[in-house]
Amino acid sequence: MYVLISTNYVMSAHLKASILGASVTIPIVNGRLHLGTWQGIYLCEFRNFADVRKILVTIIGE
Repeated sequence: MYVLISTNYVMSAHLKASILGASVTIPIVNGRLHLGTWQGIYLCEFRNFADVRKILVTIIGE
């Protein structure tokens, strides 16, 4: 049985995550991330307590 404990901070974390998204696609040119001048990659945790997180990187090339 799955029990959902809904609190204000969990709901706000879900809203923030849905706005920012959970994945990103970045081109790689000459072996380097091809980011613009003002672009960066940030990992955000929106909940008051953090679980263990895993980052999955998939590289698709020619």
